[in-house]
Order: sequence, then structure tokens, then C-alpha cells
Amino acid sequence: MPSTLKTAAQFFALRSLVRGYALLGDPYAAVIASPPNRDPYPMYEKVRAKGDMVRSRMGAYVTPSREICDSVLRDGRFLTATFDESSPVPITLVEDGEKIVNPVQDSFLMMNPPNHGRLRKIVQPFFTPRALKDRTESIQKIVRTYLDRLDGRFDVIEEFASQVPIQVIADLLGVPDSEKDLFARWGSSLAETLDGVWSYKQLKALHATIIEYNDFIDGLMDQRRRNPQDDIVSHLVTRHDDLSREDLVATTGLLLFAGFETTVNLIGNGVLKAFENPHTVAPLGQSPEYAEGFVEEVLRLDPPVQYTIRFPKERLELAGVSLPKGMPVMLMLAAANRDPRVFKDPLKFDPTRSNAREHLAFSAGIHYCIGAGLSRIEGALALHELFKRFPDLAPDGPVARRKSKLIRGALRLPVRANETKRSLAVKNS
Repeated sequence: MPSTLKTAAQFFALRSLVRGYALLGDPYAAVIASPPNRDPYPMYEKVRAKGDMVRSRMGAYVTPSREICDSVLRDGRFLTATFDESSPVPITLVEDGEKIVNPVQDSFLMMNPPNHGRLRKIVQPFFTPRALKDRTESIQKIVRTYLDRLDGRFDVIEEFASQVPIQVIADLLGVPDSEKDLFARWGSSLAETLDGVWSYKQLKALHATIIEYNDFIDGLMDQRRRNPQDDIVSHLVTRHDDLSREDLVATTGLLLFAGFETTVNLIGNGVLKAFENPHTVAPLGQSPEYAEGFVEEVLRLDPPVQYTIRFPKERLELAGVSLPKGMPVMLMLAAANRDPRVFKDPLKFDPTRSNAREHLAFSAGIHYCIGAGLSRIEGALALHELFKRFPDLAPDGPVARRKSKLIRGALRLPVRANETKRSLAVKNS
């Protein structure tokens, strides 16, 4: 760990700088400094009103344009970068003189060609349409199993929305049921740092989480080398001798994190959209096809991932703006999904929208989310079965939001259901 006093001072200076710029109306600072419980969408519309490429005093550009976002994501002249590479406060974590593998920052999610394609190709077979089709029945069984445990009042995030994707990804990775609950804690800890580490306390928590995760994966990989199973970890450790330990730990961790964090927030955001649009509840519970369209509209209107950042690897022109090498460009994916030039009546929630799938919730180009198909299946099945089982599901208390600005979703969402209607729904299912 770095020096406590020096690092704490650096974090304080960084927070003060960003908050100061945010108060002055800087678009980049406003996004990364906004409180997690504040609705970010009015802020995005203020940025849109300023144009397609808005300059930040922090040395960056911000774009709410779907066309520009999509173009940059597909343009090989733009690179990803870890937070450590672009942050004034270094956060590379070291233990006993060795770097600790961060399951997100060191994964192929943050890599550029050729390493990105090399690692992505290895796990791609587990996420093909055919592979996902073969898993659909087992996912439906998982959804119904967790619904059977719910009664009356419950927290839909803690007891359902998080449990389903945890079980699905645990089965994929070959993680024992007795250890899968660690995923939720690790996922929440990592999600809070995706938009930057802002305090020494947060850095210490991240350090502890990643050490625990590294130890867990090392143990799991050792088990699978000795006793291979039909799972992704066994596939990685027995068929790919060319992979380094860092590749193995980071790739497994990315699948764990991405397989959980996106889907739990998709389901939670979907429940909230159903509450806000009660006319959608009946068809959502009645029709699996309607549920698929419902999921696409949730992803468009309130996506789990709000933005991403790219860096030009050379001086270039973008939408009439000259960008020097390394100039950060914040792609406001959530704002792009509401671009009125692409989506008619963009603020309306319409599960029958014909072009809803043109959203950028799963990114685009070479970094298009490898688990997008799996997340769609889980989201549609979970929301369909939930409202089929509980057709009168209703809010039962305040919603607590996740602390991250990049990841949008509920941390706690208490709900209640009518017991009589539940019994009839179960009987007719």
C-alpha cells in the first residue's frame, strides 16, 4: 500500500478539484462528482443542449451523441485505459513486492489489440447463441427456485435480482454453492471503484477485496487442475497452458464481475421501470416476448453502465474537433440512448419500440459486452417470472442506490406482494 498521509492528501486534492469544476458547471466533473442518489438524466440533457462535443476544463471532451459514441467505440484509433493510467493518483496495488491482479482493470475489458482479442477469443465459445440456448432452461429453473423462496415482503435486490446472476455465473465458473455469496460482496466493492478511487479508505477496501479474490481464484484454479469439471475455469487451466497467472485470474474475475454486476442492475432497474409504468406489468407477466422488448427498453432508458472513456492514440479529428493524442473522450452511453435523432420520443418508456436494440448499453465494436446475450436472457426470464408470480408487486419503502456514478442501479429495493394473488399465480404457472 502507498504512503497513507501522502495518498490521502492526493485524494483530498483530487476530490476538491473535481467538485470545484462541477460547481462551475463543467460537464466532465459534473458526471463523476454527482451524488449517486441524484437522477443523472437532467444533467445529461444539459450537456446535450451544449452540443455534440463539449469541452471540459479538466482536459477532456464529453459527448451525448449516439452517432459519435458508436463511431468512437468502433474506431481502432481510440484506446481504452485503466484508471491507474489516467488518474493523477496511482492505485496499482502491491502485496509483498508483487502486483495484485485486479479482475477488472487487468482483464481484456481494459485491453487493446492484440491482447484483447487473444483473451476474448478463449472464452467466446461459452457465450455463443447456441451455448446460451442450451442454458436457457437451467436459468429458468434458477429463477423459479429463488422465486419459490419469496413471500409477502422482501428485498427484490438482495433476495432475487442478485441471487439469480450469482447462481448462473457460479455454475458457469464451477464455483461451489457454499462460496458463491462472496460474489455479491466482491461485485459491490469493485463496482464502487469503476468510476475512480476517491479516498484512502476506499483504496484500502479495494486492496482487501482484491487480495481475497486473488486467493479464492488461486485455490479454485488449483482444484480444477487436479479435478477438471465442465466449467470455464477448468477449460482455462487445462487447455490453455500459454496463459499467465495474471491472464487466468483477470479473465475469470471479469466473467464473475461482468456476469453479476450488469444483470443485477438490469433486473433492479427493470422492476423500478415496471413500478413507474404500471400499464406494462400485466403484459410483462403474461408474455415472454413482451419481456424481451421490456428488457431492451430498460437497457436503453436506464442502462446499468452510464458512460465509458476512450483515448485517441494519435492526433485526429472527431466531429469537427481536433483531438490531441491521449485526450480523454467521455462517451455518455446513457445520454446517447436518449438521443432524439435516433429514438422518437426518447424519454417515453415503450417496450414495443421497434429500434430499442440500437442502444449502446452493452457498448459496441471489439469491446461489445461478451455476456450481453446471457444478460438479456436472465433479465427477460427474471422479470417475466417475477411479475407472473407476483402480479401486484409494489414498492414497500425507500430505494437505496449504489454509490457508483458509472454503474447505475439499486442496492436495496423493498417490495411487497398480495398473498392471495400470489397463490393463484403459482397455481396457474
